[in-house]
Amino acid sequence: MAKAPEASVEATAPGEVEVRRALLTVSDKRGLADFARGLAELGVEIVSTGGTAQELGDEGIETRSVDDYTGFPEILDGRVKTLNPRIYAGLLALRSDADHVETLKEHQIEPIDLVCVNLYPFERVSSRRGVEQEEVIENIDVGGPTLIRAAAKNHPYVAVVTSPESYDAVLDELRASGGRLSERTRESLATEAFGYTARYDASISRWFAEREEDFPGQYSRSFEKVLDLSYGENPHQRAAYYAEISARTHLLSMVSKLHGKELSFNNLLDLDSGRRLIEEFEVPTAAIIKHNNPCGCAVGSDVSEAFDKALATDRMSAFGGAMCFNRQVNRELAEKLNDMFVELVFAPGYGDGALEVLQQKPNVRLLEDDERRRPLVTEQDLKRVRGGVLVQDRDTGLELREEMRVVTERKPTEEEWGELLFAMRVCKNVRSNAIVLSKELGTAGIGAGQMSRVDSVRIAVDKAAAAGIDLKGAAMASDAFFPFADGPQIAIDAGVRSIIQPGGSQRDPEVVEACDKAGVAMVFTARRHFRH
Repeated sequence: MAKAPEASVEATAPGEVEVRRALLTVSDKRGLADFARGLAELGVEIVSTGGTAQELGDEGIETRSVDDYTGFPEILDGRVKTLNPRIYAGLLALRSDADHVETLKEHQIEPIDLVCVNLYPFERVSSRRGVEQEEVIENIDVGGPTLIRAAAKNHPYVAVVTSPESYDAVLDELRASGGRLSERTRESLATEAFGYTARYDASISRWFAEREEDFPGQYSRSFEKVLDLSYGENPHQRAAYYAEISARTHLLSMVSKLHGKELSFNNLLDLDSGRRLIEEFEVPTAAIIKHNNPCGCAVGSDVSEAFDKALATDRMSAFGGAMCFNRQVNRELAEKLNDMFVELVFAPGYGDGALEVLQQKPNVRLLEDDERRRPLVTEQDLKRVRGGVLVQDRDTGLELREEMRVVTERKPTEEEWGELLFAMRVCKNVRSNAIVLSKELGTAGIGAGQMSRVDSVRIAVDKAAAAGIDLKGAAMASDAFFPFADGPQIAIDAGVRSIIQPGGSQRDPEVVEACDKAGVAMVFTARRHFRH
């Protein structure tokens, strides 16, 4: 064990403190030995707690125990190690304050110049399935966050290191500057430290709150930056993508960018919409997304066939779209995509020769999806509003067919049932007011984002006509009820033979009567699927 040196304290201006003593106590021991060895080579005395001291001792690195530093043993099975006034006086003293310096001398307290701490793995333990409450609570760190906050608060005199990724840079600067860290470095480390403890506390708060209720009085979430974006919705807006801490998956988790320009804000919005849509289906599916809405979606025997059907919906709008697939892109499909202007391609892989074809265009963003996990059904949706956030349950899945009600004299055929359920799965992923026309398990026309539902119907019918799609025998889905019979009548006149909608309007009898008069089958789902 290292011998304690004589307490030596001198008045020092902020930013001029030489690192002579470091307190190391970490849970994540990645890179610890190399960091400690580097400090020791610089003549820094290392003070450490039980587990950390053992790790360093096994590596042949001499340390001084916290017991020796404080004159007080670790107690309560290690629950109390660093919670001691000698440690916190050594961290919080203002070295430029004569009274503070005199107090340290009077009580023979040795100042601490650097703290290296990371915390018990609460996030990892609490997210495990079947974990006992007692184990989760034991992984709530108390002393660690207190050390971090004290050092970060007093960063003009103390450096705080919370991430193994910072070790090399800290050592390099200490070596280059004679044992000092610049004011900018210490402030940057303190900023990282406060973010680290905020994230940790948010995770604990969230765990306790969600055990009590789904919408607690205080809504604590923490996010970390994944990616700087080229710009926001418009070029004059700055943007970045942040992922929620502790989320099971996120938009770019296990997604590799294989080729193309940097991802933009709008790319990610379209990607989110595309992923939500293709995840509705187990069979080969293609979705073409434009301005956060599908302009075509279809299923097929393979994704190449599905893509052809999806593209036929609206070739004009597909220009510059995001192409999303739930199967590998093969060379045949790649050649079709290469003949178009495409912003982004997203797929779980690329077959032989497909990448070589797609990489002929330098700007197209090629994303490969290796994520096999699905978001938890309990995951909530957040929408930012001025000065706050709206929180809601996710609109997951679709109602069971057995829960739906046929309200017309004519019942849908089995083929029509398949068409209706396909249309509704797409419809719930279209911006409201949403109308989807479907034929042969591919979208035939889509009306989105209109203030009037009848206008959405008109747009969908017009899109089908512009694409040369015959709507005779087609299906129609609506994300909410029809307030009047005019919307269904437009679709019926165009050839639609089956309709699915939530129902619930005061004029439902008029709508049903119009369908019965035309021999059209109508199904009520009793569940609305607005997506604003």
